[in-house]
Amino acid sequence: MNKIKKVHLSGENSISKGPENNIYKNEYRPQIHYSPKENWMNDPNGMVYYEGEYHLFYQHTPHDTQPDFGRMHWGHAVSNDLVHWAELPPAIPPGEDGAIFSGSAVVDKNNTSGFFKEAGSGLVAIYTNDGNSAQPGKPQVQSIAYSKDKGRTWSKYEGNPVLFPKETLDFRDPKVFWHEESSNWVMVLAVRDRVEFYTSSNLKDWSFASDFGSDIPGIHRGIFECPEVFEIQVDEDPNTTKWILILSVGDRNGVNPNDSEPPAGGSGMMYFIGDFDGNFFKLDETLDSIDTIRWIDYGSDFYAAVTWDNIPNEDGRKIWVGWMNNWRYASTLPSKEWRGHMSIPREIQLRTYSEGLRLTQAPVTELNQLRRPILSLQDITIKPDMNVLSAVSAAKIEIIAEFEIGTATEFGFKVRKSSSFDQETVIGYTVLNEELFVDRTKSNTVDFHPDFAAKHKALMKPEHERIQLSIYVDWSSVEVFGNNGTTIISDMIFPHLESSGLELYTLGGELKVISLQINDLISIWGNESI
Repeated sequence: MNKIKKVHLSGENSISKGPENNIYKNEYRPQIHYSPKENWMNDPNGMVYYEGEYHLFYQHTPHDTQPDFGRMHWGHAVSNDLVHWAELPPAIPPGEDGAIFSGSAVVDKNNTSGFFKEAGSGLVAIYTNDGNSAQPGKPQVQSIAYSKDKGRTWSKYEGNPVLFPKETLDFRDPKVFWHEESSNWVMVLAVRDRVEFYTSSNLKDWSFASDFGSDIPGIHRGIFECPEVFEIQVDEDPNTTKWILILSVGDRNGVNPNDSEPPAGGSGMMYFIGDFDGNFFKLDETLDSIDTIRWIDYGSDFYAAVTWDNIPNEDGRKIWVGWMNNWRYASTLPSKEWRGHMSIPREIQLRTYSEGLRLTQAPVTELNQLRRPILSLQDITIKPDMNVLSAVSAAKIEIIAEFEIGTATEFGFKVRKSSSFDQETVIGYTVLNEELFVDRTKSNTVDFHPDFAAKHKALMKPEHERIQLSIYVDWSSVEVFGNNGTTIISDMIFPHLESSGLELYTLGGELKVISLQINDLISIWGNESI
């Protein structure tokens, strides 16, 4: 067996003295995920790639760690590699037109809006104004703003709002994209128990096209939020595509019965496969029960994800990021200086399996630049009470493993482990039930909300008698990608920083490790003492 030297990763438990470094070294601060320097954040907004930069806008109250919905801004960060982020001043502030709720941004390449020079282009943001008084009794309306300087400054359109609701409540979260076949802009909106589609030639004048979802059984598990529709290749074949409709749903107050909630309770995301002609979304199959709903993530903390618009054709990927939080406990998190962070960016694919088409997700390859290899093992057999990783200590880590199911009844990893603090987060697989799970009940700080301490699980059948896991562990989260991204569990955790032990365990019998790679992950904030 490989001999492993005791490894304790530099910088894990030392706090830098510099003021900027201190910001990103405070307790629970994500080291490989984006979070604002301070105060509240929630849904990602306005995701767009433009002139070499990925823009990440998000719901932000720059003055408070609580969600001040009446004074919500669009926060703003940019990146050229989806990994390292520069936080910019808030992009779009609230005003007399109301708070700035969720929305999207597009590159107006052909100046359809008339905001830019005849041969030029720029960014147009489309967002919900909450508390707008332009039409009494209808506070949620859609407005637009534009930027001529790569998103650094924004001008609100003088003709706002550009779209009023038919009803009075829950008319929000516009996702806009250019539909090539119909040569129109399409807006997808969340309208309480359905989504509505609108079309426009100029981003200013919108016409109702259709709606979707009000008559589908089993999907009404709370108010609909942050919808999106996009076209995607099937099995990476450019000649075969389908359309995916995404919905974020959830019960924020815990009043719905358990069978009407997302898999982990509170907030969750579902997806539908079909076709879209620029006006109507048509499902591929009939959904006749709750059992036919397809969930995107089986953990508590992946919500409101939306894709980046305008990613170059030569890249061709569909990439998104989600809010790592849950409305059940979002405002009570134990982090003090800030509340909320994003997931790692993920590439989405649509693949064919024996049970049909399924959405898969994988960490973007740009994250590989953070790797600092610790160890690699192959073709070893693990027995109960035998931890080959006892020499490894890390508070942030990437684990890539493939197992062959032997006589074990359960196996997996215990991360952020400490015997002195009696802490651990268990990422495991139960063979009889064919379930992947994350158990965070002993992950240290769990008492800030009664729903936080939980074990989240998802059905995941072996593939050729093997189980594959890719795991990202950070100072306050785990993201688990099972069987090449077919099954995902994303959960926040709040362990003591010195809880950095790692264990590979098996119960009930032996486990064959086909391959195991463990990498440290360099902090994206550049504050690590090597």
